Amino acid sequence: MKPSDLPLLNSVSEPTLHPDASRAVVSVQRPDFTADAYVGQLWNIPLDGGAPSRLTRGFSDTAPQFSPDGSTLVFLRSQAGGRPQLFAMPAAGGEPVQLTDRLLGVSWFRFAPDSKRLVFSSREPEQGRYGTVDGVSPGAEDPRLITTLKYRMNGLGYSGDKHAQAFVLDLPDLGAEPFIRPVGRAAADNASAADGLPEARQLTRYGTDVQNPVFSADGTRILFTAALHEGADSDLVTDVYEVSVDGSGEEPRRLTNLAGGSRLGAGYPVESPDGAWLYYLAQDLSDTGRDFVARNTALYAAPAGNAAGAVRLTDPETVDLAGGAIVPEHGSVLVFNLHRGSAQLLRVDAAGTIDTLVAGPHVVTGAASAAGTVVVSFTDPGTAGDVAAVDSGAPESIRLLSDFSADFRACAGVLELREETHPSADGYPVHGWVVLPEGEGPHPVLLNIHGGPFSQYGWGLFDEAQAYAAAGYAVVMCNPRGSSGYGQQHGRSIRAAMGTLDLQDVLGFLEGVLAAHPGLDAGRLGVMGGSYGGYLTAWTIAQDHRFTSAIVERGFLDPLSFIGSSDIGWFFAEAYTGSDPEHVLTQSPFAQVDKVRTPVLVIHSEEDLRCPVEQAQRYYTALKLRNVPTELLLFPGENHELSRTGTPWHRRQRFEHILRWWARWLPTSQNPATEEAGEAERAAERVPAPQAP
Repeated sequence: MKPSDLPLLNSVSEPTLHPDASRAVVSVQRPDFTADAYVGQLWNIPLDGGAPSRLTRGFSDTAPQFSPDGSTLVFLRSQAGGRPQLFAMPAAGGEPVQLTDRLLGVSWFRFAPDSKRLVFSSREPEQGRYGTVDGVSPGAEDPRLITTLKYRMNGLGYSGDKHAQAFVLDLPDLGAEPFIRPVGRAAADNASAADGLPEARQLTRYGTDVQNPVFSADGTRILFTAALHEGADSDLVTDVYEVSVDGSGEEPRRLTNLAGGSRLGAGYPVESPDGAWLYYLAQDLSDTGRDFVARNTALYAAPAGNAAGAVRLTDPETVDLAGGAIVPEHGSVLVFNLHRGSAQLLRVDAAGTIDTLVAGPHVVTGAASAAGTVVVSFTDPGTAGDVAAVDSGAPESIRLLSDFSADFRACAGVLELREETHPSADGYPVHGWVVLPEGEGPHPVLLNIHGGPFSQYGWGLFDEAQAYAAAGYAVVMCNPRGSSGYGQQHGRSIRAAMGTLDLQDVLGFLEGVLAAHPGLDAGRLGVMGGSYGGYLTAWTIAQDHRFTSAIVERGFLDPLSFIGSSDIGWFFAEAYTGSDPEHVLTQSPFAQVDKVRTPVLVIHSEEDLRCPVEQAQRYYTALKLRNVPTELLLFPGENHELSRTGTPWHRRQRFEHILRWWARWLPTSQNPATEEAGEAERAAERVPAPQAP
């Protein structure tokens, strides 16, 4: 894969399945350099083996859903530069009809059981901000008086003046005469019908976000997730609530955290189709409501009318259902389990019986169920996204219904993802993968470290590993202690001990890979990572000087300053590094920058609120003042998600700069050094190495 191959990466949305199980519909999205945006349409996927076909032709059509009666297909459509809005079309085909024109767009929606109504969530802007007043630009808005800990979010910006609320609308008759916008005298006489859109009724008006609203099984209530409790600003607790859909004005009824003891971060509520059970996902945050580190997500169920009788159906020590929302079935639900680099699909009933429907080297990203049939969207080593039918009797095998990565494999090629396990220094088994370049070698090696830290590398097609291996580098990736997918104890083992067992594990895995593959060059090593991976990269090169060069991207580099500058700093830093300032310094890359003598490329986005740009600027400046060869690459208009959802051109330019850096310090025949880079390297070698204090 080359950076120019990014538009060949087709990603696939969660599927929706027609009630008769004859066909599924998904959104297929791709980066587009011409529009410098993500474009895509809805595709029809026959289950009888027929070829997939394009269903819509919008700029960006996403999140399709069939109505329960199968008559209507609703989805989100974004125009170029616009916000996503609800559109509906007959399931049999026809022209889509616009349903909303929300200033800040629509982020989520679900059908009512009667197929005649929708509930959706949308951010409601404060008057005077975000374009609610003509002529008042962002820079001309009134000042913000901040009195809370929670007031910003990466990718969103300020959050307290545009909370997400729940809205309900009635679906119009899609067979009626099309709306004709009145003009002239008719416009004066019909001012209320200026846009022809159905009226959306705002159901909630809370000073916090209302998330994932859904109808109850009988269609009379709306279930949603929110933090409405006293003290919500200083903990991470969320609850499931219900309100009447008629907007009668009663107080919301809380359905979770009704007993004493540990407090939950609950969400994604759904009732069984017969209304007998309420299901939801939750993390146990202990009695503080803030102990989130490596807390796996579990499934809970409560009998109808007895919310206090909720029981936990899955064991959070070994099962982590953080892979997606609950998919209801008759008599059970489908959930997504993160397990050793895969995302499995599980079926769980109210008695806690668990059946594994999809396992093996797949990352299931969505599922739908109807008429006894289950379809999934997934990624694996050979596809960035496809659709398959599930055989419940053979969880290792799925029946492909699409092949949206055929062009990528044909044009860019896919190098083999090799699963390996190697011991850490204390004998602990470290699981991971290696991607080897073509040719005999010896090949330089790039140790990649993932973010999180409670995250994981896995079986999905990873564009970064493919791009670096295609450029002649052996790519090494593992899930050290602190990662998800291996149980809570594995994830919680680095609390107040960052840079200890995790460093030991990534180096142990690297050494195991080097020993197992004689064609790798142990004298030419690079290390790189983003977010927590940026942290551990910066920490590694302060402790271990075997690496020729490093890339520190969007790094968590100074836990002390992170507390006040990051959107999650008020709880994250202390939870991972402890509260004693002296002990925190023993885990801080910035506090040990004097030990670094490895050349470093520092990459950051200017609008990153998760790991703010000051982390990169201060680290880069410290290296520069110590004569360590370093560069700072800043991306305007991007946030913490640059490498995953940044604009297509910025993602390409990021790849090109990364390969340029590796060509300078670790050239290969596929990625050769330029003369300018070679001279810079020779000049750097003449600079005396800084001395450790």
